[in-house]
Amino acid sequence: MRRLALTLSALTATAVLAACGGGDAELSAADEPLRVGASPVPHAEILRFIDENLAEDAGLDLDVVEFTDYVQPNVALDDGSLDANFFQTIPYLEEQEASAGYDFTALEPVHIEPLGIYSDSLTDLADLPDGGTVAIPNDPTNAARALRLLESADLITLADTGDAAPTSLDVEENPKDLEISEVEAAQVPRSLADVDIAVINGNYAIDADLSPAEDALALEDAEGNPNANLLVVRAGDEGDERIATLEELLHSDEVRRYIEDEYDGAVLPAF
Repeated sequence: MRRLALTLSALTATAVLAACGGGDAELSAADEPLRVGASPVPHAEILRFIDENLAEDAGLDLDVVEFTDYVQPNVALDDGSLDANFFQTIPYLEEQEASAGYDFTALEPVHIEPLGIYSDSLTDLADLPDGGTVAIPNDPTNAARALRLLESADLITLADTGDAAPTSLDVEENPKDLEISEVEAAQVPRSLADVDIAVINGNYAIDADLSPAEDALALEDAEGNPNANLLVVRAGDEGDERIATLEELLHSDEVRRYIEDEYDGAVLPAF
C-alpha cells in the first residue's frame, strides 16, 4: 500500500507539472520559427539575406515562404499559416482590409519599388501610336498608381477623385485613344509581347530581368511616395519578440547597404 501511495503521488506531481507547463512539453512561440510570407523579389531575397547573415546572432529562426501573387499572403496571414508577411504597401493593405475584413497591423516602411512603364517595341513614349494598347495591374491600389504614372507621362488626364483612388473610369482625357486593359500584377510582364506598353510593379520587373533604372520609359517618383513596402502582422502580434527582432533587422544598416548594393536604384531603402 505504501509503494502504491508513493507511485500515485509521483504520478500526481508529474500531472501537475505538465498542466502548469513544466518541462519541455510545450514550446513557447519564442522557440518556434517565425514564418513570413513574401514576394520572391526583392522581399524574399532581403529576408534570406537576414536569415543567412544576421538572424543567428540575433537569436531569430526565420522561415521564408514565397508567394507569386498579392492575394494569398494576406489569406495565409489571416488564417494563421503565417506569422507575418512582407510584400505590400499601406494603401494596398487598407484596400484589402476594407474588402476582406482583415484586422492587421502595418509596421515601419522598409523599401520602395517604383512602378515603371516598359515596352518590347518602343524606346520612347513619344512613339506610342494612336490606339495603342496598355496593360496595367488589376488590383485597385496598383491600378491607381499605374494610372497616375500614365498621367505624369502626359498620356492621359484623370478626373479629380479627391482622396479616392482613381480607376480606369476616371480617365477624363485620352488624346491617343489608348486601350487600357487590367491584368493580374504578376502577369503584366508576360503581356509585354502583346501590348505597346505595360506598367509593371518594381518587384515583378526585377523578376522578369528588367532594370527599372535602365529599361523603364518612365518611372514612378520615389520621393514622397506613400507606397513603401513593409512587414504586416495580425493585430496584437506586434509585441511578439520574434517580430520585434525581425523588424529591427529589417531596418539595420546592413540591410540598407544590401538594398543599395544589390538593386542599383531599382529598390530604394525607405528608412
